[in-house]
Amino acid sequence: MTSGPLTDDEALSGYALVTGASAGIGAAFSRRLAAEGRDLVLVARDVERLESTAAELRERYLVDVEVLPADLASDSGCQAVAARIGQQDKPVDTLVNNAGIGLYRGFGNAPLADEERLLDVNVRAVLRLTHAAVNAMRPRGRGEIINVSSVAGFTPRGAAVTYAAAKAWVTSFSEGIALSLAGSGVRVGAICPGFTHTEIHQRANTDMSHLPGWMWLTADRVVAEGLADLRAGKPVSIPSKRYKTIVLATRLAPRPLLRRVMARR
Repeated sequence: MTSGPLTDDEALSGYALVTGASAGIGAAFSRRLAAEGRDLVLVARDVERLESTAAELRERYLVDVEVLPADLASDSGCQAVAARIGQQDKPVDTLVNNAGIGLYRGFGNAPLADEERLLDVNVRAVLRLTHAAVNAMRPRGRGEIINVSSVAGFTPRGAAVTYAAAKAWVTSFSEGIALSLAGSGVRVGAICPGFTHTEIHQRANTDMSHLPGWMWLTADRVVAEGLADLRAGKPVSIPSKRYKTIVLATRLAPRPLLRRVMARR
């Protein structure tokens, strides 16, 4: 088995499970995978929005859509989703770890419980669900695991410290797992978008009106480029040329200069 581009014979046919599926990048993944004819398992906390999303996808794409309400900050929520990933009679061939929390306040200004909840969802849940997926997919010799990260993980941040550190972990973790699974038939990749039109900023009560329009991506673009990169065998995807250039510049910049630039960002 190879870790290169998928061929027609290797196309996945099992369920695709998407966390944070009711809005933003998760909803875009759900639409894209349903358009490929994939049956879905949608995971989020808001049952009403999940049911509405599922009904729309069933009607438009004629696929089976399961709804699995779960809070991934909790042990019980993670256990329920991990159990579904491990189900053998309706195998999950694609896992999209998209659920995430943003916390855009200087470290020490937000309650510790909020910082810990961010880590529970953005790191611990990714670890647990990826572990479940690897154990289910590797014996079958097929599968794909997509972890939604961020370009924020490539730079030190004076603000959103825990968020940026969590995304750095997600990217490094995904790249390492991809190496360990080379030749298994299971592909793993981190998608690292820049600013994307989703609800995460509103939920964090953050005013983003100062950002110029050119810095914003659409969720559909992020998903299209991220999936294409994963299926071409690339373990890290940075959607759009503009953000590829920004990330390259941050990697080449002297670290002291980068810290000064990012001190308030």
